[in-house]
Amino acid sequence: MSQSEAPHSETPPSRLSSPALLAFGGVGVCALIWGTTWYAITFQLGAVDPVVSVVLRFGIASTLLALIVKATGGRLALTRGQHLAALGQGLFSFAISYAFVYASEEKIASAVVAVIFAALAFLNLILFRVASKQKAAPAAWLGAGLGVVGVGVLSAGEVMGAGLGVHAVAGVSFAVIAVVASAFGNWFAWRGQQAGSGVLPSTAWAMAYGTGTLALYALVTGVSWSVAWSPAYVISLLYLAVFGSVVAFGLYFTIARARGYATASYISALTPPIAMLVSVMFEGARFGLLALLGLALVLAGQVFLIRAPKRSAA
Repeated sequence: MSQSEAPHSETPPSRLSSPALLAFGGVGVCALIWGTTWYAITFQLGAVDPVVSVVLRFGIASTLLALIVKATGGRLALTRGQHLAALGQGLFSFAISYAFVYASEEKIASAVVAVIFAALAFLNLILFRVASKQKAAPAAWLGAGLGVVGVGVLSAGEVMGAGLGVHAVAGVSFAVIAVVASAFGNWFAWRGQQAGSGVLPSTAWAMAYGTGTLALYALVTGVSWSVAWSPAYVISLLYLAVFGSVVAFGLYFTIARARGYATASYISALTPPIAMLVSVMFEGARFGLLALLGLALVLAGQVFLIRAPKRSAA
């Protein structure tokens, strides 16, 4: 899933250097991975408690990231301030958010959850404005607002299509909670960046903190650790851990820091259509006019967000 943040810079489209082309290639790879992870999560549901699946996913991912850092001669150690930022990021982005994402996908189509996450941009603007006094251009607010309207239209269509059933309402509600948690996780990730932490070490620690938090929750609440080691479960778990977590998050934060969050924001624009296509092809999902209208509004909002100029802090 994508993790768009508020501050960003713009790369002029008429002056695309080789690094810029590589960045946009990375955006495409990241969007393709995240566009398919929503469906991959569905193979984690059923016999295994969602909390256990999230613990396994990010436990594997954090270990792999730590090994990569050490193998490349990097430094895993963080300062106290960097650890606090990683703890906040892990708690919100990898523990709370993903626990509710998995719970949401037990009740509604995976593509709907993917599109609901487009509201993250609007929440980021509000949070960064309130917490860090960062101004956003009017075009950014317009784009984020269109995204929220689009998410509302699609969510309403999903709920009404299910006859206002409890499952649909709960699924949408869980997805909204996950988005709010991700916004706070993004802010802590930005705090870590401001504190000078590297991409891979801070992400590895954040995933480890998120894993530890959920594992502790599972132990306290008596969650069953029984795992159905079927081929589908194992393959989807490895795909989510290696590609959906290590590769995608590593790419996203590397692109965001090197080329600016405007470039990285293209991921948010590309992910929902991919997720909807995958859901139609493999989940048998059917989306009506309201869903298509909601998607169109989300994509239009992303265009405004991407093209919006950067504003400094107040």
